[in-house]
Amino acid sequence: MDTATPVLVGYATAAGSTRGVAERIAARLRESGLPVACLPLGPDVQPEDFGAWVLGSAVHSMAWLPPAIDFLQRAAGLPARPCWAFSVGGLSPDGPLRRRMAAQEVRRVQQGFPPHLAVRDHRLFVGALDTSQVNAAGRAFWRVVGGRPGDQRDWPAIDRWASEVAAGLGARERTGPGTT
Repeated sequence: MDTATPVLVGYATAAGSTRGVAERIAARLRESGLPVACLPLGPDVQPEDFGAWVLGSAVHSMAWLPPAIDFLQRAAGLPARPCWAFSVGGLSPDGPLRRRMAAQEVRRVQQGFPPHLAVRDHRLFVGALDTSQVNAAGRAFWRVVGGRPGDQRDWPAIDRWASEVAAGLGARERTGPGTT
């Protein structure tokens, strides 16, 4: 990757939790020496302006939000770039039922990715849930499956993943043209 071309940490958020995860990832990438732009995804964010993409979205009904899907579709038509993805959902994958639900959610989200877009890794992180913004049926569902209200983001796990992304970008630089 050209070290002057920024990495996009782009996100689509519904209530701000995904923005917080994206900002944390961007900060870790900057600390590793990478140029980074952390932006909400929308029609004004052009995929071709970046050397790599780290893209995330809140997950609603087992799908990414429309601005994130739109960006993926626009990006899929371009020459390949390093791409990582993260999803922010409401349930931590502890316990057998929630692990199965999380795995199903990841599969369903990935089915919405364009087939020609090569995503190196896709992680699911737990977000923050404000139950006052959820209808009664949604609150009942969360209780049945063991969901907890409040901020459940696992910052150490997010930091570890951001470090893996940074290493992946660094490894790409070390094995680029003119290196052995």
